[in-house]
Amino acid sequence: MGELVMEVARGLRRRYAATLEPWGVTPHESRALRVIGRHEPTRLGLVAQHLRIAPRSVTDVVDNLEQRGFVAREPDPTDRRATQVRLTGEGRRILDELDAARRADHESYFADLTERDRTTLTRVLNSLIDDH
Repeated sequence: MGELVMEVARGLRRRYAATLEPWGVTPHESRALRVIGRHEPTRLGLVAQHLRIAPRSVTDVVDNLEQRGFVAREPDPTDRRATQVRLTGEGRRILDELDAARRADHESYFADLTERDRTTLTRVLNSLIDDH
């Protein structure tokens, strides 16, 4: 059963990467945009924690997003040594488009399941998440 769950997860990750291609955004960049959008303004360390990646790696991801005009860095008003990051207007627009594309892809992926099967699958997956 674990292998089946892993195969579904791999398939969803492949589809997700393909869904992002029209925007030229990687899965890491998309996830970073979501974290920043949810917690803005935020420090890079918090973004790294949410993405479960090293702070240096998140710096590279945010550098790429900043170069493309999706995020902006600004001084942290509570700590002159620290920097915060927030979405730009373009970053918010891209994030909204990416989220809509992701939802549409998930709908397509699970379209063959009945409503009852979707409800059961959601309940079982939430149970596994809650228990582990």
